[in-house]
Amino acid sequence: QVQLVESGGGLVQAGGSLRLSCAASGSTFGINDMGWYRQAPGKQRELVATFSRGGSTNYADSVKGRFTISRNLAKNTVYLQMNSLKPEDTAVYYCNAMVITGVLSAYWGQGTQVTVSS
Repeated sequence: QVQLVESGGGLVQAGGSLRLSCAASGSTFGINDMGWYRQAPGKQRELVATFSRGGSTNYADSVKGRFTISRNLAKNTVYLQMNSLKPEDTAVYYCNAMVITGVLSAYWGQGTQVTVSS
């Protein structure tokens, strides 16, 4: 089992910045990709950014150039630096970890609210 705990959400004005953190604990040896997803009211959960164990990153087109994902393998932590925030970035942000222990399993954090006011 892997537990994910997010922090760093909040309320910010358009154009502002926030930094999200997600710390993994438990059976972390099997963690491969870690990343961030978000879900706005009435919408499906969508990918924001991922960071593979090998160091490659992937971003949604809507956040490229504004968001940066980083990862500390030693601390089993992933971060999301969000700059130039827009009202449409308002959502609950979820941390994700893909864990391989014989089978591939997805683990999710509890979510952290990000609200961007115009």
